[in-house]
This record gives sequence, structure tokens and C-alpha cells, in this order.
Amino acid sequence: MTTITTTATIALTVTMTVMIMTSVLSKKNIEDREKSSPFECGFDPKSSARLPFSLRFFLIAVIFLIFDVEIALLLPMAVVMLSSNMKSWMMISSLFLLILIIGLYHEWSQGALEWAA
Repeated sequence: MTTITTTATIALTVTMTVMIMTSVLSKKNIEDREKSSPFECGFDPKSSARLPFSLRFFLIAVIFLIFDVEIALLLPMAVVMLSSNMKSWMMISSLFLLILIIGLYHEWSQGALEWAA
């Protein structure tokens, strides 16, 4: 029983010592307005919440999410390739890639990938 108490006391003492030393030695500047305010997508959080938001940022984020999910769906195809019928695997993979290429072409032709337009 005394070894458990001794171990707990030592652990608590070391933990409290490290916590006190980090708060004393850390360089905190609470006066800095930029670091104490939350980051709100580049907008000043102290101003009006009804500022216009650029639709380009939203479109790029959605396109990124679509192609990010596409990678998550493409990676298992390589793993499943050896354990499945090669003809059906090739047809499904080709169809999937064709849909992605058509989607990429559509985004490109609509100008969603043109940032400086």
C-alpha cells in the first residue's frame, strides 16, 4: 500500500512541477489582438458577420472534397484487383475513371478551375 501511495505522490509531484514550470517559462502575450482573436476565414471577426463571401473559395473546397473522396475510392481498387474477376474489375474501374474524367472536363469547361477569370 505504501508503494502505491509513494508512486502516486511522486507522479503527482513531477506532473505539478512540469505544469508550473511550463506556465512560468512560456512566452504568452495576451495583449496581441491578432493572436487572441479566432481565425475566421481571413475576415475580421469583430466586424459584421454579413460580409460577402467569395464563391470561388467554396467551389475550390467542394472540388477538393470530390477528388479527395475519389482517391479514397480508387485505392481499394488496387487491393481488390487480384481477388476479383479481372474483366468485371476492369469494366468497373474504367467506368469509375470515365465518370471522374467527364466530371473534371465539365468543371474545366465551366471555368470552375480558372482562378483568375
